[in-house]
Amino acid sequence: MLKRIAIVLLAIVGLSLQSCTPASLNLKSYVNTYQGYEFLYPNGWVEVKVNNGPDVVLHDLIEELENVSVVINPISDNKTLTELGTPTEVGYRLSKNAIAPPDSGRQAELISAESRQVGDELYYLLEYAIKLPSQQLRHTLASVVVRRGKLFTFNLSTSEQRWEKAQDLFRKVVNSFSVY
Repeated sequence: MLKRIAIVLLAIVGLSLQSCTPASLNLKSYVNTYQGYEFLYPNGWVEVKVNNGPDVVLHDLIEELENVSVVINPISDNKTLTELGTPTEVGYRLSKNAIAPPDSGRQAELISAESRQVGDELYYLLEYAIKLPSQQLRHTLASVVVRRGKLFTFNLSTSEQRWEKAQDLFRKVVNSFSVY
């Protein structure tokens, strides 16, 4: 009888401690050694096979429209990120060419654009509020970097409602993106 009580108490304590676990422990690592990048993503997200598009897409099993993607494009003349423009200029161009191109029906507002240096690499961190043709509001974070003559764009997109609840986790995911 005493053993059963001890086992039940241990199970309760274990479950209680698990619910106190920081969100960062619920992140998994994605590494692409061929293209030379890596990032963290939430546990419970799965890879989606896509053709002729992003290098990789992962989405939440439950909220399938909540996703991360990596897009890789060649850059002419081996330009640096600063030669492509300031964070605001690059963010504006990304919004017009990829996030809300003409005739897409989407509207994108660049909320913030900043840069951060990680080792030898300069990253632009971009944040957007997006309105879809259905009037649904979405939130997108992007991390942009140039490496080996390629422009790497890491995007995280979620509903505005989910953003309000999980923005700290999502910022951690976007800040984890790195190239090598």
